[in-house]
Amino acid sequence: MRVKDAVGKHGERIAARCLRDAGFELLATNWRCPRGEIDIVAADGRALVICEVKTRSSLAYGDPAEAVGLIKAQRLRALSLHWLAEHPGHWDEIRFDIVTVLRRPAGPPLVRHLRGAF
Repeated sequence: MRVKDAVGKHGERIAARCLRDAGFELLATNWRCPRGEIDIVAADGRALVICEVKTRSSLAYGDPAEAVGLIKAQRLRALSLHWLAEHPGHWDEIRFDIVTVLRRPAGPPLVRHLRGAF
């Protein structure tokens, strides 16, 4: 596994734990279909949450959340429709969140949960 992939998987595990600790029900992690992947699908009460996780080892290339641009947001919206087609249910809201994980040389990572990020 490439270092970049290992860092990303590590961040996704941290994000999943953070969401669970906040009371979210994890419905899927790394859900895939032919059009792409959703990092985390969760329920926050009656809200379906499509969550993108971005992990970085430094801020050299900017804040991790800045990596979720218009094209990525559009792709996640389209992927959410595919997930809903495979997992019908009744949701009061569909929300798109970002969890950023910033690894530090020492100490625990810094984790931010941006609700309704796009």
